[in-house]
Amino acid sequence: MSPRIGVCDYGVGNLRSVERALLHAGAMVTISADAADIADCDGAVLPGVGAFTGAVKTLRENGLAGAVTGLAAAGKPVLGVCLGFQLLFEHSDEGDGASGLGLLPGAVTRLRGDVKVPHMGWNRLRLVAPAPLLDAVEDGAYMYFVHSYTAAAEASDVVAVSDYGGEIVAMVAHGSVAGTQFHPEKSGAAGLRIYANFVASCAPNRN
Repeated sequence: MSPRIGVCDYGVGNLRSVERALLHAGAMVTISADAADIADCDGAVLPGVGAFTGAVKTLRENGLAGAVTGLAAAGKPVLGVCLGFQLLFEHSDEGDGASGLGLLPGAVTRLRGDVKVPHMGWNRLRLVAPAPLLDAVEDGAYMYFVHSYTAAAEASDVVAVSDYGGEIVAMVAHGSVAGTQFHPEKSGAAGLRIYANFVASCAPNRN
């Protein structure tokens, strides 16, 4: 039976394109703002484009934060995408600053240097460590980025980087938790491969 993957709906959009990518990979998909729905899934995706402070507030108020951290504590796969990736960390400097979910060590800070902010467009990945989500993804594959902030992650968690006025963290993996600063669902075949690998990682949890 195909794994059921929860896509967390916390008012930040981009839900349907993530759903389509997961369905394409063979998953059953539940899009929900209900914590119980997400907690009952075999894995979860935190999508999103928007502001960190408002997003994490909504996640906590509707219980989705607890559902996602509960899945991670049970060893079930959790994938954060773009804003969802940033929410996995301990803290962000965006706005007045806010605490994240704390599933990944590190903090989120504004892009620095002589670069245009936000960063919008295609950039190459440089793979720096093996990770199951990167199986069959080639070093140098192009991915689509839209962001103004970047993660200062633990070096041991970083599996892919990109260059935008210097090296930026593009993807991390830490136990059952992973995240991409780019949008796999907008990144063609290589991005769809990442979702397919994620769905495969959730399959052993399906009873």
